[in-house]
Amino acid sequence: MTESVLDVSSDGDVVVLTLTREERRNALNLDLCRAIHRATLDAVEQGARVIVVTGRGSAFCSGADLGGVYGPEFLEALYGMLHGLTQLPVPVIAAVNGPAIGAGTQLSIACDLRVADETARFAVPTARNGMAVDGWTIRTLAQLAGTGRARRLMLAAEELDRDEAILAGLVDRAGTLADALAWAHEIAALAPLALAHNKLVLNGGDDAAVNASFESVWASADVREAAAARAERRPPTFTGR
Repeated sequence: MTESVLDVSSDGDVVVLTLTREERRNALNLDLCRAIHRATLDAVEQGARVIVVTGRGSAFCSGADLGGVYGPEFLEALYGMLHGLTQLPVPVIAAVNGPAIGAGTQLSIACDLRVADETARFAVPTARNGMAVDGWTIRTLAQLAGTGRARRLMLAAEELDRDEAILAGLVDRAGTLADALAWAHEIAALAPLALAHNKLVLNGGDDAAVNASFESVWASADVREAAAARAERRPPTFTGR
């Protein structure tokens, strides 16, 4: 892991990824995109049940590093990382601790849930910099924030502050990193296979994958554990098997 761009820490079943390019307001470059992608795969392999993504300092992520090199290699790393987050079998929470601009907004919407503090704001100002984002970004933004606000962001290069983002549904909860971590631990106690199935369906998994996931959930030991816990009047302990 490249310590200069990303910090990885564990808190029980929750893994926290902190973008550490504070001097660049956590702008995404090639190394950081690759580091996030590797870290999330490693976290899942090591048994993480929830991943939290946040930024060090006053910004969540100020976008793609405009001082970096743009081209096929960077775009492949950026979109490989973003789409990879949507394909992980565990929930990912963005703890948005400040501006999430351009690729920062993309990073936040690639996560499953968003907790934002009062300094958070969202924008995708491609119309100001002559660039473009992929269709997934625009469609996902419209699904989360609503078509009207997505049009304002994409066609008028406007911003959403935290309060409007909450009203729109782009942000799920107001709060700090501590609040995001508390929520992550609540989610980590839920049934992992059920969560993976729900995420797969919500993110448009194909019918074959969804059907296989559905069957594996109903055949799992976690279903039997839930039934036993109800009978014994205790909280269930899910193992993801």
